[in-house]
Amino acid sequence: HVQLVESGGGSVQAGGSLRLSCEVSGLSVDDSSMSWYRQAPGNECKWVSSTSAFGGTEYADSVKGRFIISRDNAKNTMYLQMNSLKPEDTAVYYCAADASAPLCDADVGGDLGYWGQGTQVTVS
Repeated sequence: HVQLVESGGGSVQAGGSLRLSCEVSGLSVDDSSMSWYRQAPGNECKWVSSTSAFGGTEYADSVKGRFIISRDNAKNTMYLQMNSLKPEDTAVYYCAADASAPLCDADVGGDLGYWGQGTQVTVS
């Protein structure tokens, strides 16, 4: 049974910082492509950042220079350090493993990848 659990969300003022965590069980983050997605109310699920099993990282233009994705293989946990937060960063943030599409849906799995339940981030 694969499970991804996000934590660290909350409400912050613009310019503040948060660190999101994604604790993974049932698979190894070291062997997986790990990603963060986000979905604001009324909007589609959007890709934010990814880190590969080989250590490479990628960021959406909207967060580049402000967010940092990282992975702790010993703890089997992925992180997203979010700095200089803006109101447009407000969304539910989802952790995903081996995602094949931007779904933001915890009910899918297998070939569609594995997703957490999401954690709310509100910036005002």
